[in-house]
Amino acid sequence: MPYHSTNDPSHRVDLRTAVLRSLPPDNGLYMPDELPVLPPEFGAGRRGRSLRETGVAVAGAFFGDEVPQTDIEAIVAESLTFDAPVCGLDPCQDPPLSPRDLVLELFHGPTLAFKDFGARFMARLMAWLTRDDDRPLTVLVATSGDTGGAVASAFHNVPGTRVVILYPEGGVSGLQEKQLTTLGGNITALEVAGSFDDCQRLVKSAFLEPGLGERLNLTSANSINLSRLVPQAIYYIHAAAQVDGPPVFVVPSGNFGNLTAGLLAARLGLPVAGFVAATNANDVVPAYLAGGNYEPRPSIPTISNAMDVGAPSNFARMMALFGGSRERMRDQIQGAAHSDGETRAAIRGVFDATGRVLCPHTAVGWLAARDYRATHPGTTTITLATAHPSKFIDTMDAVLGPGVVEIPARLARLANLEKCAARIPSDWPALRDWLLGNAD
Repeated sequence: MPYHSTNDPSHRVDLRTAVLRSLPPDNGLYMPDELPVLPPEFGAGRRGRSLRETGVAVAGAFFGDEVPQTDIEAIVAESLTFDAPVCGLDPCQDPPLSPRDLVLELFHGPTLAFKDFGARFMARLMAWLTRDDDRPLTVLVATSGDTGGAVASAFHNVPGTRVVILYPEGGVSGLQEKQLTTLGGNITALEVAGSFDDCQRLVKSAFLEPGLGERLNLTSANSINLSRLVPQAIYYIHAAAQVDGPPVFVVPSGNFGNLTAGLLAARLGLPVAGFVAATNANDVVPAYLAGGNYEPRPSIPTISNAMDVGAPSNFARMMALFGGSRERMRDQIQGAAHSDGETRAAIRGVFDATGRVLCPHTAVGWLAARDYRATHPGTTTITLATAHPSKFIDTMDAVLGPGVVEIPARLARLANLEKCAARIPSDWPALRDWLLGNAD
């Protein structure tokens, strides 16, 4: 299947180029020329399918003309080694599910965040695409928290790769930072004196620098890379199969890759009544949907730090999917934004009522779901629970009290490891010099 740039549909490439070069030279984003649709027989049996079976169908629909079926099955089997259950807010209640308040738990992977789905799949797809290439692959990624940890885990000690992670100084939680900075080996962390938007801008600058991508064999693991989004579409389809009737998915959103994956799933045939884009104070997309212009702005630090994005990259893909029409986008997506104070109150209130602990990002989503159901009674909402609350232990302790949230052993063991990161300013010449000076 050919892929084209959102800025120039005449710029078309194959799968290998779209994945390994990540960003078109015109600063657009790659999209498939044609969006695949799952066959009708898939929908008939979807309720009984496992997450992996759904994954093979979705990956095959996107990549099956370039990746053999047996290899797709192997990539999916090695990537999806954990589940994505749909649960009621009361942990004692399980599906089957009537219309109510549900969460899709996406934090059961190695780094306790939804980014594990995309990062693990991407690492294995890239390994397949470079199986005959002797040159080392440089994976460059910006993170606002969870992406870096997931990518570091997925690529750690993978032969023929090195990973360079840019993260904002003071912009990630303590345990998130340890996930980025303690693995060593082929993983290098760069602490940027700036925001996530600065980190993202630097990554894009690297791909737009003539000749640099080829010289360093550079690829990206951010959601600018389409192969990050396809595996995330899998859990939407798997979740919808667990409920009666099309649900509304409520998506805590920062760079909007997760929501874009849901939109791709809808084009595949996901039965969905709509989406809610839930943000914190960084509400440029909800403001656009409410009737304003799309106006990126500097990001605002919040307790839901992974959503602190003022210029979301995937908005370009969202516009492409809706033909540039805000009205068409509004037909499928509703925006919502909530403050840190509301988020803290939601964490406390849900815990007191049900005993369930929501991370700050999931709490933003739960608030948006609550408000949506108030105006759409009888609707089933599925809020994406994007990360384990222990990753934000300082916030959780402040809201619920010390010791309420238990830190899983795989995360707790990082606390006493020594951070190893190089600090750089938030300007392109500094990153370029670092990349070239550490190319070997």
